[in-house]
Amino acid sequence: MLGQILLEEGGFARLSAKDQALVCAIAHRVHSTQDANEAFELQTTFGQRLADRVAEVGGSWGFVISFGIFLFIWAMLNLVILHGQARFDPYPFIFLNLILSMLAAIQAPIIMMAQNRQAEKDRLTTRMDYEVNVKSEHEIAELRQHLAQLHEKLDRHLAKTT
Repeated sequence: MLGQILLEEGGFARLSAKDQALVCAIAHRVHSTQDANEAFELQTTFGQRLADRVAEVGGSWGFVISFGIFLFIWAMLNLVILHGQARFDPYPFIFLNLILSMLAAIQAPIIMMAQNRQAEKDRLTTRMDYEVNVKSEHEIAELRQHLAQLHEKLDRHLAKTT
């Protein structure tokens, strides 16, 4: 596909800037492959790293178990331990519900930010894979051409010797 576009008149100008850079890298035999994780981490801000960390912690078994323990302790304090005393959040646990709602209101957008960053990272990885595939395809085509030339030379040499 890329080769067909280049063969057409004005084909190079029709390519995107990234594709033009890729064609130039192939033409000059520049090896520009890099680790997608490293390339992506160089672009991250503190807020993005924080969102990733919150999503990582909030989506772990450690968080689920510790939060379950917290909820159990909260309920036991208000139902059993402080039974005859002034409870800070009596049974339907309205204050706990408020805390959980605020946590969800904060945590959901942060997790969505982390998911958006992962999608960006996936797009970068896909782009890098595409570049490697195009370069590999070009190298294989050159090798096939070189092998064909060697085969022709060998055929000519064998024809002369027989």
